[in-house]
Amino acid sequence: MNRIERTEEKFKELFGGRPVQNEGTDPEFMRILQRFIFGEVCYVGSLDNRLRELITITVLAVNQTLPQLAAHVGACLNVGLSPLEIRETIYQCAPLIGFPKTLNAIAAMNEAFASKGISLPLESAETIAEETRYETGLSIQSPVYGEEIAERYAWLPGNFSKEIPKWLTELCFADFFTRKNLDGKTRELLMVVMLAAMGGAEAQVRSHMIGALRVGNTAEEIVCALAHALPYMGFPRVFNALNSAKEILIGGK
Repeated sequence: MNRIERTEEKFKELFGGRPVQNEGTDPEFMRILQRFIFGEVCYVGSLDNRLRELITITVLAVNQTLPQLAAHVGACLNVGLSPLEIRETIYQCAPLIGFPKTLNAIAAMNEAFASKGISLPLESAETIAEETRYETGLSIQSPVYGEEIAERYAWLPGNFSKEIPKWLTELCFADFFTRKNLDGKTRELLMVVMLAAMGGAEAQVRSHMIGALRVGNTAEEIVCALAHALPYMGFPRVFNALNSAKEILIGGK
């Protein structure tokens, strides 16, 4: 198939319709966009439609491009992802992009769910006990990242040297990583994409690439995830992420 034929095939899989021909106010732009994303990018690398769509909604949540996020929530459902898997992908953005932006993404997601007749709220995915948040979070964080964060910020004044690393352990690794419906391998891969999409977080991209490799992702899968995210975040941020961790990816082949 040529890329125009591939675009039609992939667009039908994701959205159940046909790509733009000459409709709308800017059909030329839409043809460029759709043929690049759905006729080229979606066909390179090992990742399947399900993981690609989780990557897409992650970047769209980071960028706060909410109309496109709602459309791709529909695509997630069309390729067989459950509402619970979609929700977890959006929820886990909070420690990195903050709660307000995550709430915006949740609102767009829920609108898409409502349009499909999905009842809200969804069933609970909580597993963590309040009294063991730190210990449980540390049991997930430490085997992958060690004590690096606590050591790096030991210089902070007063209680901040203990509280800020503890917040990371409890919020990111206890409150979110312990939730059901996404495994650790998927969560770590999406964290790499999220950090790359933010821009200016290359040190954290490096750290989470190491983490993603340690929990079972391959270098090819990480590069494929970033390549798939490229149309949604642009070349500069993808190149920055790749350049920041070149030796890590080479070593992870």
